[in-house]
Amino acid sequence: MIDSVFQNESERLAAFPVSAESIFLGHAGVTALPRSVADAVIDYTAQSATRHQEFGEVLKRITRARKTCADLIGASSDEIALLGPTSLGLSLFANGLEWAEGDEVVCYRDDYPANVYPWQNLARHGVNVRYLHPEEPGAITPELVHSALTPRTRLVALASCHFLSGFRIDIDAIGKTVHDAGALFSLDAIQTLGAFPTRVDHVDFLSADSHKWLLGPLTAGIVYVKKSHFEKLRPSLLGAWNVISPNFVAQSEITFPDTAQRYEPGVLNVAGIFGMVAAIKMLQSVGIENVAVRILELKAQIVAGVESLGCSIHGPREGMHASGITTFYHPEVPTGKIAAALEANSITASHRHDRSGREFIRLSPHFYNTPAEIERVIEVLSTTIRS
Repeated sequence: MIDSVFQNESERLAAFPVSAESIFLGHAGVTALPRSVADAVIDYTAQSATRHQEFGEVLKRITRARKTCADLIGASSDEIALLGPTSLGLSLFANGLEWAEGDEVVCYRDDYPANVYPWQNLARHGVNVRYLHPEEPGAITPELVHSALTPRTRLVALASCHFLSGFRIDIDAIGKTVHDAGALFSLDAIQTLGAFPTRVDHVDFLSADSHKWLLGPLTAGIVYVKKSHFEKLRPSLLGAWNVISPNFVAQSEITFPDTAQRYEPGVLNVAGIFGMVAAIKMLQSVGIENVAVRILELKAQIVAGVESLGCSIHGPREGMHASGITTFYHPEVPTGKIAAALEANSITASHRHDRSGREFIRLSPHFYNTPAEIERVIEVLSTTIRS
């Protein structure tokens, strides 16, 4: 299926111009924009030079954007706020709930900091933050979560996939476990949304910017709040857009819309949202399930190649917990040397560290990458490691 998306290499390069300049394997970091996404941003920006930025169909397109995002995660349009970055949504969740001293939040200290600090900050309200301690980095299972729950647990905050090890959690199973205990489930979905099916059937809150696997612009994202929690999660940022103000006249009482617009305090990143919508539609035209299959095929090729060179892989190699992230190091060759060689050969990867200070190379291909590109990466690694 994926191989039929592009008729030839010229068409692939036209759709993803970055591929003409480099082998881009940095989608777990900040993506390069597909041509169609850049065009959507450029088109809106160009039109905004000849009229005001909410011209004509803009607000109607924003309404349609909510539905596009809702369809992607299995939500309803009125549960979608169009906000980025991911940390903004997570902070809205942490700051919008009413906490009591002695309440507990369960999270993972070695998650990406954006999904740690908002919860850690609740300690000033007397909230007890309980950290999970998986046997392997990021390996958070329903059993591990269950063992951390107590009658005081109010919320569990996890990432759909660990940014370093690439461990992809079982969202549905963990969500059921959390809900069976009477707690709420918050999901940082930025490392799976756009790469793997990511639904909110058993999720209360979700936040994900579009600048990674969704192949969209920076600070354009999806914030999901289950409608039944609107009164429970009070908006902590207020403005003229999310507080009902007839004719822009401030009222004596604060009243919010009955949709997730209540979490959007002011004007939106319209250019970014239009780019994000273009990216989502492109991915949906390919099929997220097909995207996931191709990503895992490329991962298998990477795993086989780096292991043949004596590298140690940090995280799952295959199976239900595997993702598009493959992180590794060589026990004898400095990671900095490998990173420099990749960069010198126009290969975009990520140089990362864990809490102990160990250095890693992280490769994260997307569906438009090719087996030939991966072969070239392995060739460069081989030359570098054996030199």
